[in-house]
Amino acid sequence: MVSLLRANSEHPDFIELVRHLDAELKVRDGDDHAFYNQFNKIDLIRHVLVAYLDQTPAGCGAIKLWDDRTMEVKRMYVVPENRGKGIAGAILQSLETWAAELGYERCILETGMNQPEAIRLYQKSDYIQIPNYGQYAGIENSVCFEKILK
Repeated sequence: MVSLLRANSEHPDFIELVRHLDAELKVRDGDDHAFYNQFNKIDLIRHVLVAYLDQTPAGCGAIKLWDDRTMEVKRMYVVPENRGKGIAGAILQSLETWAAELGYERCILETGMNQPEAIRLYQKSDYIQIPNYGQYAGIENSVCFEKILK
């Protein structure tokens, strides 16, 4: 059974999961890792979810203020042995609910071409591909999405 904990970026389980995420992204992103890594700092993220499977940290995600109507989804990760169990979808849906509770109208996010599983998750979760925004504009390896919250 998956349980989700709302926290902030100082939560030790979140910090540990992000350490594993960054190690995986360093391999997947290759030469592009330094560029992406500069936008993935976790200090001061106030809205973090940690997913637990049988009380063991299994995944995480976060939302971060983008503008007065938009939250950006960040730091989505599920440990490899727990992938395919619906954990990422549960995290994403809960982040969207949280953003809506806070009064935001949409979520945006960026992922990389080297993360086809993430792209499938976002498409399956009704995210629509948009032009690359902000620091990702013009970056070939980036894919950006948005979802209007109900």
